Amino acid sequence: MDLREHIDSTRSPYGFPAPQGLYDPRNEKDSCGVGFVCDIGGKASHSIVERGIEVLNHLLHRGAAGADAGTGDGAGILVQIPHRFLEGACRSLGFSLPQVGSYGTAMMFMPLDPDTRIACQAAVDKSLSGEGLRVLGWREVPVEPAALGEAARATRPAVWQCFADSVGLSEEALERKLYVARRECEKAVAEALGANARFYVPSFSCRTVVYKGLMMATEIPAFYLDLSEPLFESALAVVHQRYSTNTFPSWELAQPFRYLAHNGEINTLRGNLNWIRSRQSELESDLFGADLTKLLPIIDERGSDSACLDNVLELLTTGGRDIQHAVLMLVPRRGGRSTPWGPTCAASSSSTRV
Repeated sequence: MDLREHIDSTRSPYGFPAPQGLYDPRNEKDSCGVGFVCDIGGKASHSIVERGIEVLNHLLHRGAAGADAGTGDGAGILVQIPHRFLEGACRSLGFSLPQVGSYGTAMMFMPLDPDTRIACQAAVDKSLSGEGLRVLGWREVPVEPAALGEAARATRPAVWQCFADSVGLSEEALERKLYVARRECEKAVAEALGANARFYVPSFSCRTVVYKGLMMATEIPAFYLDLSEPLFESALAVVHQRYSTNTFPSWELAQPFRYLAHNGEINTLRGNLNWIRSRQSELESDLFGADLTKLLPIIDERGSDSACLDNVLELLTTGGRDIQHAVLMLVPRRGGRSTPWGPTCAASSSSTRV
């Protein structure tokens, strides 16, 4: 049995080993390094991406490596959708992108086996169509596997981008629809290929895209060749270098997540999950309407504490709250007795409106 077969036979979909002996993946915690750069005038440029990568490299001391020194606990970068670059890349593949802000870019981790990947893409296409989205095309993200450590290569996914749009939706409405569509895609792939199928969506947005993986900070631009392209431009870059003090690392749990990059541990995680689980069946939203039920369960409990926090932040921001309000709702009141996410979805003591 080679290394990939051994790891695949013992890991859960998010990379954790199965419960065994004194080990239980529910006890996982993490602590890491995070940084960002931006152009305060909102002007996109490749230099912002380069500076983000420079910051990431300077966070190397905040990360950790596996048994083979070339495999990091995880690193990544979140940027604005590099429209000029993607426009040219997609044109060379035979399809066109509409204007920036009117289409969504999905970054997807998929099975390496071609037949399984094609079945996975078919399930995604069907789900997106069912949500009223038009699939514009698919693009395989160019990568350099030789840049990875042995364990990272043995577990790496195929990385693809899917582009979709919907006529008549505003940017805010499209972002909300992409959130719903992502959840439907996740469920459709699990139904078609099984709950343990290799499928994860680092980002699906009309605003941002996430490049991440099980690697050291210095390996990010070496693995993801897009990041070195001059037309790959953004006005902001959020970067993260993971230090999994006692969390099993995986490609899926590298950061940034879709809305945040988190440094630290959430010690009230069990209580937070219980709060959300107990309230989600009563959620209401004028913006989501009937689509709200498609988002359940809100939290993917296979994720880390930071991943779970990101799940709730995504719900609140796409549900109409500004990012500052949403983040403050997730922080416990000083001296308060409630857990951080207790009042998360409540507009008042008698309401569970998003």
